[in-house]
Amino acid sequence: MNGTEGAEAAPGWRVLVVGGASGMGKTGVARTLARRYGVPLVEVDDIVEALLAVTLPEHLPEVHHWRVHPEAAHGAPASVAAQQLAIAEALAPAVGAVVANHVETGTPVVLEGDYLLPPVTAPGGPVRAVFLHEDDEERVTANYLDREPEAGPQRHRARVSVLYGRLLAARARAAGVPVLAPRPWGDLADRAAVAADGRIP
Repeated sequence: MNGTEGAEAAPGWRVLVVGGASGMGKTGVARTLARRYGVPLVEVDDIVEALLAVTLPEHLPEVHHWRVHPEAAHGAPASVAAQQLAIAEALAPAVGAVVANHVETGTPVVLEGDYLLPPVTAPGGPVRAVFLHEDDEERVTANYLDREPEAGPQRHRARVSVLYGRLLAARARAAGVPVLAPRPWGDLADRAAVAADGRIP
């Protein structure tokens, strides 16, 4: 993702956050935007794995939650969604440090992941964000089935994703961060780029 061949002009932002729950299309649009602008893509899952490797559960219990309590992922969907939000809140300082480093060094990056909270942004500022949210559980179930056909219909996971996505979307709207519907897929990257520029997609 570091090549610049065919890339558009340098973006006005230093960090573009692409957030939302699982199954919403974040990874695809984030990869497209990273290629479009010729900037690296950082996935929050990598930050999680790094923290898991260098900490113990007693240091960051929320971040270690799914490894310590794998059965909890099959609990009531609202409870699982609330736990995901707690994990995002626990990760916020680490994510904030990554964002601050890219702003300070002036190196653009697209930051993508489920555990991103809407950042503090300002029109024309160095940090921009867009969040994706699909509220149709059947559509999210179909998205998972397309991506992971061997797992069959993942209805519980889709329900969790929609509930968690609602929590993130509410926070994004409260922070003035654009929330986009993933569909239609064909122009999602264009709509996200326009929203990141502060225009109405």
